[in-house]
Amino acid sequence: MSENRRPPVLAPFQTRSFRFQWPADLATSWAQEMEGVILGWYILVETGSVMMLTLFGSVILIGTLLAPMFGVVGDRIGHRNLLCLMRIGYTALSFTLMLLILTGTVSPLSVFVVATLMSSIRSSDLVMRNAIIGNTIPQPLLVGAMGISRITGDSARIAGALAGAAVVATLGMGPAYLVITLFYGTSFLLTLGVAGSGPAAHTIGEMSGLPARSSPWRDLGEGLAYVWRTPHLLAAMFIAFLVNLTAYPWSNGLLPYVAREVYRIDQTGLGYLVASFAVGAITGSIALSTHGAAIRPARMMIVFAAIWHALLLVFSFAETEVGGLVMMTLAGLAQSLCLVPLAAMLVRTSEARFRGRVMGVRMLAVYGLPVGLLATGPLIESIGFRATGILYSVGGLLACLAIAVHWWRDLWPADAPGNIR
Repeated sequence: MSENRRPPVLAPFQTRSFRFQWPADLATSWAQEMEGVILGWYILVETGSVMMLTLFGSVILIGTLLAPMFGVVGDRIGHRNLLCLMRIGYTALSFTLMLLILTGTVSPLSVFVVATLMSSIRSSDLVMRNAIIGNTIPQPLLVGAMGISRITGDSARIAGALAGAAVVATLGMGPAYLVITLFYGTSFLLTLGVAGSGPAAHTIGEMSGLPARSSPWRDLGEGLAYVWRTPHLLAAMFIAFLVNLTAYPWSNGLLPYVAREVYRIDQTGLGYLVASFAVGAITGSIALSTHGAAIRPARMMIVFAAIWHALLLVFSFAETEVGGLVMMTLAGLAQSLCLVPLAAMLVRTSEARFRGRVMGVRMLAVYGLPVGLLATGPLIESIGFRATGILYSVGGLLACLAIAVHWWRDLWPADAPGNIR
């Protein structure tokens, strides 16, 4: 009995690579969350425009368009090698922005430029993290490892958001960006200890049957075709796109507006709002890391996608900071219980030779966020915050229902590929 309970939580750390990967991912996530809070507040205060805030939230996700090609490159040169190169890039760009802040030459335009360059590589970080986990962690422990991995991002939203707001409030943006740069540099050094190859990496060449110098575009096309002809993977991509289009804008981009214009609270209050979403998410991640072996991933992702939208509908009617904090916490819990099973299903059921490309296509679905976020700006200005929230939440619920009905046989039966334990 003890043998059944212990592995889901502790076994991933018995893998040397995971012991390096987890703190490396944690440092990157903390730096990214600090950046999100600091720069989002800076843009809103300097421009005074919700349109500029939503544009900034969209710009930082432009790199999702490149995610499938990053998956191709990762499958070719090694996921660890590519992740190291990406994290060197984060460090260099954050150092550049730190110099601009310390020299007093920073401006909204320079922030937009650096954020755009950062987004071109940063959006694929999760692709490489998940691919490496899929290569190094045994299948029975995969959901537990994904839950633990997700905790890095969830805890970062708590600590990073609160730390970012606190450091800026007490020391200013310059010292805050020094901390961010140090986090990125530490992450790169730890990533060097991650396994350069894993079970999947050893078999890619043997299984693919592709010429040694096949075109990257051909590789990408084959990855897209593989997702298209695999029903449960395609359904997962639609769910991922949907929640980014209609659910994530309320926690990833609009919270500075909600804090300042709806609840009339300051930067510290914004940090609490961001952290409350993360508290719920980390609770879900912990639950999945301990009980992940018992879940049906496809069922969970569709059910909790619908619950997430229902909670955001209630959030649209919350008129006080306390109500907003409660609903953001519950929304974070639903988010985790939706997206961790989704990611685990993609990694677990994808062929090893396509794993990097499948996760790259998954990140392409994140492009729904800038689309949804950009639309909220004019909608809020024309019909108001509450009406926009109702439109997005109800629309998302109806889309969840349509996906569930269309792919019912691939998502709900216990013996469906997406529900393999």
